[in-house]
Amino acid sequence: MKKPRLRFLPWAPPLAAAVILLATPLASPAEVRFAVSFPSARSKTPLDGRMLLLLSTNGDAEPRFQISDGPATQLVFGVDVEGLAPGAEAVIDASAFGYPLRSLAELPAGEYHIQALLHRYETFHRSDGHTVKLPMDRGEGQRWNAAPGNLYCAPRKLAIDPGRTETVRLVLDKEIPPIEPPKDTKYIRHERIPSGLLTRFWGRPMHLGACILLPEGFDEHPEARYPLVIFHGHFPYTFGGFRETPPDANLKPDYSERFRLSGYNRIQEEYAHQFYKEWTGKDFPRVILVEIQHANPYYDDSYAVNSANLGPYGDAIVRELIPHIEKKYRGLGRGWARFLYGGSTGGWEALAAQVFYPDEFNGCFASCPDPIDFRAYTIVNIYEHRNAYFVDSPWKKTPRPALRNYLGEVSATLEETGHRELALGTHSRSGDQWDIWQAVFGPVGGDGYPKPIWDKFTGEIDREVAEYWKENYDLVHILERDWKTLGPKLEGKIHIYVGDMDNYYLNNAVYLAEAFLESTKAPYYAGEVDYGDRAEHCWNGDHDRPNAISRLRYHQMYIPRIVTRIEATAPPGSDIKSWRY
Repeated sequence: MKKPRLRFLPWAPPLAAAVILLATPLASPAEVRFAVSFPSARSKTPLDGRMLLLLSTNGDAEPRFQISDGPATQLVFGVDVEGLAPGAEAVIDASAFGYPLRSLAELPAGEYHIQALLHRYETFHRSDGHTVKLPMDRGEGQRWNAAPGNLYCAPRKLAIDPGRTETVRLVLDKEIPPIEPPKDTKYIRHERIPSGLLTRFWGRPMHLGACILLPEGFDEHPEARYPLVIFHGHFPYTFGGFRETPPDANLKPDYSERFRLSGYNRIQEEYAHQFYKEWTGKDFPRVILVEIQHANPYYDDSYAVNSANLGPYGDAIVRELIPHIEKKYRGLGRGWARFLYGGSTGGWEALAAQVFYPDEFNGCFASCPDPIDFRAYTIVNIYEHRNAYFVDSPWKKTPRPALRNYLGEVSATLEETGHRELALGTHSRSGDQWDIWQAVFGPVGGDGYPKPIWDKFTGEIDREVAEYWKENYDLVHILERDWKTLGPKLEGKIHIYVGDMDNYYLNNAVYLAEAFLESTKAPYYAGEVDYGDRAEHCWNGDHDRPNAISRLRYHQMYIPRIVTRIEATAPPGSDIKSWRY
């Protein structure tokens, strides 16, 4: 086998990557390039989007499903395309930005499974005057590798020698099909409403949805009106973790790499059926339980707040969606009868909604929340550190970690996670974690896209953007700044839980939150902050069960406590009986 020749490029920021026509001269005397096109049968009009080339050294799954932050990740390279006509070719060569290899020039010779995919964008003419091209969610929860309408080709095995000049042509002759909407059942209902607030912002019809779990006896007690409980989290196709039938005896057991546990799919079905039995039992509190669908052009949810880049999602949820649900499903319709809980993204959303709408909710359980204090934006202090990817030092270049296990073993760095997102999409268009954070928290840049908190390629932090984040979305700073007015409205409402070995270092921000909350006076916050010893991500306050199990019991853990709070704080004359059957 011929030894591959490695070629190191003088890298410039890759945000200007674009379609390269085949007529472009070769970047070197020997280079492998990939020319990707789609037939008119797939689209008769030109398309915009991100053209992705995916390579894998194994056939375990299609390459498009093998891109991750962990050590098992395979390879992706991407370029932006605008107005790519049917039959025209987008070329991905050594100038395309990649992850975890930065360039095809670094690709070792060998056999690869190759695949290409076009993540399609649409054009939005927003009310703020900006025109942007973004991937609208199409019912899949912002997953580029499963988004309906995206074009792709089947994997193909190919021997590649980067030391030989070669153009490999790929045709995107397949299209990811639409997703069938979920069906209503006796207990689970699905709502989708047009949002006037979001439609005006985005300049095209926008909707909000909800997956609703109705209480036992809802139809038999038409006089009852119920508290509303919102379970915040990532995009739900339907209400998950609720199974009316016993577990499937023929289900082939899988292996959960995350929890190092065999047969986790069976365990999930067992606990989902157990929840059904408890929910419909005579002693379980009767509430309306809601999961919100608010996927948008940047992520699988909006973080449930108003944002310069995403629009008024907070107001749309509180002023449009919640009243609709309460009216249709007989909610009590008052702040004292609403509660919030969630984990991870949902943990941040639960606390943020409580802080930004203090009168509209009667409390929150925020488990393993995304960074609630930007002095600990995972492992980065955006106000003091100069660089997000490397420890500040005049001589050393020590990488900052992004992902660890409960023993502290690191499997990804911040630079690696940033570069993966950059390969998947420029201008915060990867549909992934760091990009949605800066889309929600950040100001709009001059080009209409989110102004980055740091340079995605180098990690250099923008102090001006950091100050914007601080005043608008740093929850601990906002609590401290506004406690005189917020404190009386939040007394007894804030409860935060996190493992002290959270995989994403989210416990660091909770330490800072606890320090402030425990110092509060007039009033004292009167809530709870608790930590799980050696617990990883998604610890929710359960000291008796492992993470893998406790995460399946959010509802049973929290709803009885929620109802106790609601009954104890209901204003005189409130209805605390019609729903207690």
